[in-house]
Amino acid sequence: MAFESLTDKLQNVFKNLRSKGRLTEADVKTALKEVKMALLEADVSYKVVKQFMKAVQERAVGQDVMTGLNPGQMVIKIVNEELVRLMGSETTEIAFKPGNEITVLMMVGLQGAGKTTTTAKLAGKLKAKGKKPLLVACDVYRPAAITQLQVNGEKQGVDVFAMGDKQKPVNIAKAALEYAKVNSYNTVLIDTAGRLHIDEDMMAELEEIKSNLTVDQTLLVVDAMTGQDAVNVAETFSEKVGIDGVVLTKLDGDTRGGAALSIKAISGKPILYVGMGEKLSDLEQFYPERMASRILGMGDVMSLIEKAQANIDEEKAKQMEQKIKKASFGFDDYLESMNQMKNMGGISSVLSMLPGMSAQMGDIESMVDEKELARKEAMILSMTPQERANPDILNVSRKNRIARGAGVDISEVNRMVKQFEQAKKMMKQMPGLMGGKGGKKFGKRGGFKLPF
Repeated sequence: MAFESLTDKLQNVFKNLRSKGRLTEADVKTALKEVKMALLEADVSYKVVKQFMKAVQERAVGQDVMTGLNPGQMVIKIVNEELVRLMGSETTEIAFKPGNEITVLMMVGLQGAGKTTTTAKLAGKLKAKGKKPLLVACDVYRPAAITQLQVNGEKQGVDVFAMGDKQKPVNIAKAALEYAKVNSYNTVLIDTAGRLHIDEDMMAELEEIKSNLTVDQTLLVVDAMTGQDAVNVAETFSEKVGIDGVVLTKLDGDTRGGAALSIKAISGKPILYVGMGEKLSDLEQFYPERMASRILGMGDVMSLIEKAQANIDEEKAKQMEQKIKKASFGFDDYLESMNQMKNMGGISSVLSMLPGMSAQMGDIESMVDEKELARKEAMILSMTPQERANPDILNVSRKNRIARGAGVDISEVNRMVKQFEQAKKMMKQMPGLMGGKGGKKFGKRGGFKLPF
């Protein structure tokens, strides 16, 4: 996960600061030197790190910090505020024309950055916000690029305009705009061709499209995995073609995250969205304050809430709560909860957004085996509807059949059933814990509310 190493290093620095009752100027300078090294190791631009550290140091050695009641926390607060400022301070939205006027977005970037998939992801986001987008296939060079856009467009429920790979991209873009006007589309997303590296032909093609169409926003898609190269690409595109914003992809991968911290400062252009996975739903709006919070190990509760709202059916959640209270849930409910967690990115992804959990992610990932969850899912799917609804009927013969169907040993089936039975026993005690009818121990004191 991006920033994992940086977060660990910063948390160690801040842990040492918090352990001191009072801070000397030497303490602060030593801590900030370690922060500087952590940022450089995270592949943040040296120029950006230098400016960042100057701003932090000027504030951190001030009188208010040195004489404050909790100087360690004050330094952390300053680092947090400067990180937010570095990444843009405020969330930047795509600017759309009013009413039913057509907004034209041109997607640009190098080959391999995930531009075509990101274009489809963005179209899906805009559709969910009430826009009527049209995807335009202008990558006529890369094999299967048009097909890829059509397949992803179909998955997103978004129409795709294509004229094959024999037409010039500028002619396809012009024809698409006329088609959009006739068919009442209000957003046009042009998927342009990428190259393995920046070249004159590529830039000329983009300039030709911009000179023949009124392109409202040019969005650059860059790969976070390329580190400082991503920053250089952003700077070059900004100078040659002009860009209005950046979409950073693969931020869920094994990347040090330096690009996210450097792009705004170097190119002057804001990050609009970040790609956090391969699924078409894995595109998140970029919030500088939330990203700074993640980097410092403070979690990202707001993004977690939004993920839950987008992926969890409220009515099903209420039904599940009632079943939990009555301890009447079965394996179908267990499977449903697993699917909801999967839709939110998996247990590790959810836990990483909780405050204070990032420092323990290594331990958590060793405890939470995603492959084991997949095996449990296979075992449940190997059960009959009757067995899933009533686990009490699972005898040896049935368990053997389930094990064969899931491709596991019967001992794994026994272990899962045992864990499930233990969970049900806990649920029977839950009314008391929640201050319910049987809650003699906790009810009189207002009840201990469990987070369901």
